[in-house]
Amino acid sequence: MRHHLYNPDFKFVVEPENFDKYTDRELLQYCLGATMYMPGTKDFAPKILSGAMPGLTTIVLCFEDACPEDKVPEAEENVHRLLDTVTNAVDSGQLAPEKVPLIFVRIRNLEQFKHFGEALTKNQVRSLAGINFPKFNAENGYEYYAYLRDLNDRFGEILYGMPIIEDPEVAYKECRLTQLVGIKKILDKYHDLVLQVRVGGTDFSSVFGVRRGVDYSIYDIMTVRECLSDIMNVCGRNNDYVISGPVWEYFRAPKELMFEELPKHSLEDYLMKRIPIVNNEIDGLLREVILDKANGFIGRTVIHPTHVKFVNALMAVTKEEYDDACMILGHKEGGVLKGTGANKMNEVKPHTNWAMKICMRARAFGVIENEHSYIKLFAVNE
Repeated sequence: MRHHLYNPDFKFVVEPENFDKYTDRELLQYCLGATMYMPGTKDFAPKILSGAMPGLTTIVLCFEDACPEDKVPEAEENVHRLLDTVTNAVDSGQLAPEKVPLIFVRIRNLEQFKHFGEALTKNQVRSLAGINFPKFNAENGYEYYAYLRDLNDRFGEILYGMPIIEDPEVAYKECRLTQLVGIKKILDKYHDLVLQVRVGGTDFSSVFGVRRGVDYSIYDIMTVRECLSDIMNVCGRNNDYVISGPVWEYFRAPKELMFEELPKHSLEDYLMKRIPIVNNEIDGLLREVILDKANGFIGRTVIHPTHVKFVNALMAVTKEEYDDACMILGHKEGGVLKGTGANKMNEVKPHTNWAMKICMRARAFGVIENEHSYIKLFAVNE
């Protein structure tokens, strides 16, 4: 897989790198980008084999919220069949290995996880990147990861786990930090199996009976913002874990995306001043991804294919950011340096974690010339 294949003619300053489930974890955790959820009952194999969605690199087949409980057995059979189909297509030469997206499943609970896992075969595991654990907390997390470790040992393969922190016990202020400290201990114990930490903005909103409108971001909802802030505080220190942003619920497919005259100013300037770019639904998504980046989140969950290229485009790194990051990482003796744009201070030690994150994002999503290039990257009709 490689990001931005929907726009093959785009000229990068530094090209994004190829990746698959066997890529070194230190890079792979930055590569997921827009991670699209879909019901486990959906047969997505034909789209994978045909390359129908070149921009999509990461999918999650869901046995939980997107799948009625009475359909779970059917969904499990479908996913097992899909994994076999993909592996067999690679072995027969029908599908190039680099065209296989990262495929995850979101289980319902430990019992269902074990039921699904006991039916897995070595052939299927070759095309499965990992498992998403919903409502992950300090009580259920150990059992999830212990069984995941068993699967890895059984098949001699790599299957990653991605906890989804969305449990009401984390939403409640009086027990949130206890829960997060407990969760962090679990993640640290199974560090090599943790690919990303995911968060559930919709579930947190539900606890408080709120829902952000299309003109607001998740960061405007105070109770949810506090949850996200504490998750980043505990799990995001010193780049310990990559944390992805929550889902954006609104979509309206833009009919045309031809903005060669835009922006006269930076993309961020347009979005923050509410100058229309695409439409309310997409502009809201773009605005929220900019806030994700400002707060340290990488990639996000998406529930609609029209969101994929917008999220992944904004994960690309500008040349100025990249040059600053390389400058900082190249001066290990410390000190203060003038930024490459002659417009900021680069203080080596305090900015090192930022620089490392920028360089990893650059490897995953590429380096573009400047802010104007974001629109050129996503403004193509697929």
